[in-house]
Amino acid sequence: MQSDFMETWHTAAFTTVGLFWMALWAFGFGYLISSMIQVFVTRERMKKSMGEAGAASVGLGTLFGFLSSSCSFAALATSRSLFTKGAGLIPSLAFLLASTNLVIELGIVIAVFLSWQFVVGEYVGGVLLILLMWLLVRLTYPTRLVEQARQHARQEEGRTADEDIPDWRKLIQSTEGWRMVAMRYVMEWRMVWKDVLIGFTVAGIIAAFVPRSFFEALFVGSGSQNPAFWEVLLQAIVGPVAAFFTFIGSMGNIPLAAVLYSNGVSFAGIMAFIFSDLVVFPVLRIQAKYYGWKMALYILGIFLAVLVATAIILHYGFAAFGALPDSANAQSVTDRQFFRVDYTLFLNLAFLALSAFFLFWKTKTAGFDMSLPDKLSEQALVWLSVVALVWLAVGLSLPLFGLAGG
Repeated sequence: MQSDFMETWHTAAFTTVGLFWMALWAFGFGYLISSMIQVFVTRERMKKSMGEAGAASVGLGTLFGFLSSSCSFAALATSRSLFTKGAGLIPSLAFLLASTNLVIELGIVIAVFLSWQFVVGEYVGGVLLILLMWLLVRLTYPTRLVEQARQHARQEEGRTADEDIPDWRKLIQSTEGWRMVAMRYVMEWRMVWKDVLIGFTVAGIIAAFVPRSFFEALFVGSGSQNPAFWEVLLQAIVGPVAAFFTFIGSMGNIPLAAVLYSNGVSFAGIMAFIFSDLVVFPVLRIQAKYYGWKMALYILGIFLAVLVATAIILHYGFAAFGALPDSANAQSVTDRQFFRVDYTLFLNLAFLALSAFFLFWKTKTAGFDMSLPDKLSEQALVWLSVVALVWLAVGLSLPLFGLAGG
């Protein structure tokens, strides 16, 4: 019994490291593109471009979200800033949905772990989320609540002076511009490393320890080639419910989605899970701090409704074209061959070198802050990350002591 546990522990730790190795270059490439866009297309330019309401403002909110960071917490802060500067609720929420569902780096990571259908579903679904949100908010628009939330957000944010918009053409040709890209790149990793570490560790643990029967019980109808409509609907509801109690952001839950895929969960259930990064508990708590609990719960209800509807539309849309991914062809996460001499190796080495250079540049010019974050939830994530590192270190070293197979 103890030997079996040690063997599974080692498999879980090895799977975590292997999954991260597969995705490392995708993270690096995505954050490089994201950092360049955020430096050369500034938040101040966004604020001056977005109006109160209308198709143009929603389109700009979607575009700026696409050009922004995939980090849920960074997107929350930016959407609040847009909202307090006068952007309407719908364009602000469009920005929030786009910045966590339409960004380049997320599609790259999904392509690494899942099939092409999930990449297409992510981007088509991201647009559907925004359109359905637009419709639902217009039908239920709480005028008084929105104004109260705007005042609450302005008090929370405090007064900030408008900044000048730099000329991106001059910035992109300057050393200072690229130093800002390096600093932004390091900041991106600093914002997400805890979510990524915990997310990949949890994915490895679930892949190794949790039997397929658990997923079949939790996601009713999983493993079936032709699940009934009520089973697809139930899985689309269970996806966000399962995600609600996690601390994992949009990038960290992709390996978990791969685990769900290999265990026969439907396309709708997996897409609903992927879309659920904005309905997790830490996001709800931050929204409540920004806008008050009533507004936070209103936004939560809107997001839950549209993501379940979007997941179902995608499922049956793909089914109509005979393009649903077949989970029977999905390779078990623990059976993958992670470490080979191929393009992944060389891309990872390139982005490790780039990351080291950017970190050195940032540290040399601005120092490196090693202090713990002020927020209690962020401190909890730091300590959970430490626990994850210990779990991985011990699990990987077990074969050295003859406690698990190598």
